[in-house]
Amino acid sequence: MKPVDEQMAILMRGVDFGDEQIKEVMERELRERLAEGRPLRVYCGYDPTAPDLHLGHTVTIRKLAQFQELGHEVVFLIGTGTGLIGDPSDKDSARPQRTPEELQALAKTYTDQVWKILDPQKTIVRYNSEWLSKLTLEDIIKLASNFTVQQFLARDNFSKRYAKGDPIWLHEFFYALMQGYDAVALQTDVQIGGTDQLFNLLAGRKIMEAFGLRPQVCLTFPILVGTDGYLRMSKSTGNYIGIDEPPEQMYGKVMSLPDHAMSNYFNLVTRWTPAEIARIEADLKSGKLHPRDAKMKLAWEIVSIFHGDEAADAAEAHFRTVFQKRELPPDMPTLTVTGPVNIVDLMTQAGLAQSKSAARRLIQQGGVRLDGEQVKDINTMVEVTNEAVLQVGRRRFVKLIAG
Repeated sequence: MKPVDEQMAILMRGVDFGDEQIKEVMERELRERLAEGRPLRVYCGYDPTAPDLHLGHTVTIRKLAQFQELGHEVVFLIGTGTGLIGDPSDKDSARPQRTPEELQALAKTYTDQVWKILDPQKTIVRYNSEWLSKLTLEDIIKLASNFTVQQFLARDNFSKRYAKGDPIWLHEFFYALMQGYDAVALQTDVQIGGTDQLFNLLAGRKIMEAFGLRPQVCLTFPILVGTDGYLRMSKSTGNYIGIDEPPEQMYGKVMSLPDHAMSNYFNLVTRWTPAEIARIEADLKSGKLHPRDAKMKLAWEIVSIFHGDEAADAAEAHFRTVFQKRELPPDMPTLTVTGPVNIVDLMTQAGLAQSKSAARRLIQQGGVRLDGEQVKDINTMVEVTNEAVLQVGRRRFVKLIAG
């Protein structure tokens, strides 16, 4: 294994607790464990609340990959147990609860997608329903006895809801207990999470101590903002970039970022070194580098990470063609059309809308064009005599060919 100082330089990069005292304790404890010269057991948990992993998830997944590359044992934990409760950490209201069947189906997509970053041959995948479903009432009472109601109400999201008189459901308190018990079940050395997870991670330390175990080291990392530039990236708010999205779509979403959000992405989701990031930010500040060009560099980097250099080149060319030159992309999918077809039916056949109601909504919002002309009537009948181009939004095109 690499020398401890070299490992520390890699593993502590980007760590942010918002509390210097906690950082000093965790940094000291991590150094002590690395000095033991053995592979550490490291994990991070992901509740399958949506079908896709997005860039926000990759902040911690890439840190897991760094531990993995340094020879440590990585556990990718899927919260099929905690997902039944719903993590309240970043929410100002209770999360909707999912069924076990829904969670299992979503978990499958996570394991399909995470191999874009982690090595499947070196990764242990676990599901916390394995042990959480076996807890008895007595077990849960013992876990709860380690905490007070005041400790939970002091949490920022709970205190705000309490002050406003908004409901705080009793089951939401269980989340930190269950996540804390994950650390006991896995007997981990290190847990990784976002800064919003610090309470839950520290709860894991306390529960490990209650079970007579050495408390885990906790490493937390900043939250990636979504494409709106302000709220955390989330499927529920729609401001996400999925890591399994097509290259052109991924590139276009990055290009839609507000300029002020670029630094957050530079530091959290690129492979660039701190020196490279500092140089780009200095060039932006001096005016030497235009924000658009910096964003194109960022978009290329992100697409390259998940799809490769060739796909990133093609996505950039597509963007230049469609958005800068205002020309049609050369590689549009095609659809053969026979006879007059209602525009709503045509959009669903072409895969440009998930349902007829979604197609009608897109038309009413002014987001549909046929040969460059906006479609305003949901009853429009389309008859193709040779070729035509159907466009939805700014990025989706289908070439219609007469059948």
